[in-house]
Amino acid sequence: MKVTIIIPNYNGKHFLGPCLDSLSEQSCQNFEILVADNHSSDGSVEFLAEQYPDVRIIALDKNRGFSAAVNAGIRASASPYVILLNNDTIADPHFVEELLGAVRRSPKIFSVSSKMVQMHHPDLIDSAGDLYTLAGWGICRGTGRPVRNYTKPDEIFSACAGAAIYRRSVFQRIGYFDESHFAYLEDMDIGYRSRIYGYQNWYCPSAIVRHVGSGTSGSKYNSFKVSLSARNSIWLVWKNMPLPQIVLNCLPLAAGYALKTMFFCKIGFGKDYLRGLREGFQGLKYCRRVPFRFRHLFSYLKIEADLIRYTADYAGDWFNRKLWKR
Repeated sequence: MKVTIIIPNYNGKHFLGPCLDSLSEQSCQNFEILVADNHSSDGSVEFLAEQYPDVRIIALDKNRGFSAAVNAGIRASASPYVILLNNDTIADPHFVEELLGAVRRSPKIFSVSSKMVQMHHPDLIDSAGDLYTLAGWGICRGTGRPVRNYTKPDEIFSACAGAAIYRRSVFQRIGYFDESHFAYLEDMDIGYRSRIYGYQNWYCPSAIVRHVGSGTSGSKYNSFKVSLSARNSIWLVWKNMPLPQIVLNCLPLAAGYALKTMFFCKIGFGKDYLRGLREGFQGLKYCRRVPFRFRHLFSYLKIEADLIRYTADYAGDWFNRKLWKR
């Protein structure tokens, strides 16, 4: 098998059928499917065993989160590539074929993100990969924008793990998804880490999936998601940025966290966001930082340049949207 498709699942029985049926119609069938179930209570495991007996199941003993689930799947696979796929997706028939073709273009490519479009508005982007900014904000590239704006392959900061392919051998060098994250920003973290080691992450516009979005968490914003994302955003900076780079970026980072605090206070999640930040700072001593190596200096310089570029691009896009609305 060239690829293992790993689907993390937590009480997503109602999503699994359409997702798995779309995989049965792929133009490339050189893959196996593995569902990593986070101790679902909705009968997901029994449903899979009865309706999809060819699907491998890893049943975890409790809900260990996205990172632990996909890590269990990656470790259980033997294929050179793994595709991580959310359960609330429906894949285009050429999805697997296009991702395989994209990742095999160069041994320096660690991951390739697909074109995720909104399930109920397929003319709009859900995600075209992830970007990262000087403000410490992870940006879901293209969200809510027309699909016609994202038709060309492009290097991105990190792949969105909701529908992306990864080179499995690289995990053995850089490590796996950080299970302390539980969920949220874990894909940004490993994408950041891969870039430090000199690997690339790309976006493939011809690999298409339709995505419901927030299928497990249930909403775009909720207390759990806001708090966990805030905590993980602190860890993301501390683990991946050398101290000189943190000092260099301290002002835009502080401004970014201040603006996010004001935003979440405005929509009623201020206490949750501040609690997450506090937990993030309290947990710094437990974080495993990427050790600084002089041989990675060029990678750090490129990352800093990209952070500046992505920040400028995001600011320009934000102002254009505001002006357009006027």
